[in-house]
Amino acid sequence: MSDSDDDVPQLSAETLAALQEFYAENGRTELEQNSNIKTDKFSVGAVEEDWRMSQFWYSEDTATRLAEEVLQQAGEHGRIACISAPSVYQKLKQLESTRSDSLSAVLLEFDRRFETYGDEFVFYDYNNPLCLPEDLLPQSFDIVIADPPYLSEECLSKVALTVKYLAKGKILLCTGAIMEELAGKLMALKICSFLPKHNHNLANEFRCYVNYESSLLS
Repeated sequence: MSDSDDDVPQLSAETLAALQEFYAENGRTELEQNSNIKTDKFSVGAVEEDWRMSQFWYSEDTATRLAEEVLQQAGEHGRIACISAPSVYQKLKQLESTRSDSLSAVLLEFDRRFETYGDEFVFYDYNNPLCLPEDLLPQSFDIVIADPPYLSEECLSKVALTVKYLAKGKILLCTGAIMEELAGKLMALKICSFLPKHNHNLANEFRCYVNYESSLLS
């Protein structure tokens, strides 16, 4: 499989038409879109999703549920890596103030607009899955959550290399239901009953997968 347009998680026809009309009517430049940062830089959607880059942010409820899951699994003073999952990272930072222990989270992301998050932002291109900073040591994260940008065998296979390099053991993958077999083959992941939701409805069925006992399974 290749990263063709058909591999991108698809918006419903109604949502896509509304988004296209929105961009056409506003006529905003790329620079204006990139600088549209809300006051709370860690709110989900503080950086606007760009569906041309296959960006579809989770709903508040889903971002919260996934952030709480990785916090629980990481444990006290745990380390969390978010690969192409900025809305989960944002929610983690919002929840940080409710914890007595320190939170260590890193966002690996292709979109450089997220450089506003400073040292916790790591530029990441899945085409070079092991091109990572030296301080991101192998098996150094208590849990890794990943949301590959494309629904293709190539993309998931390369992201899996990054995940397995960084994770001590626990993995939470969010991707299309059509990737279930490959997710199991590459990372021994089981599909969860929990159904993640996005701010804009996707035509593709989206699911979560884990390799540990989780409340998301039931």
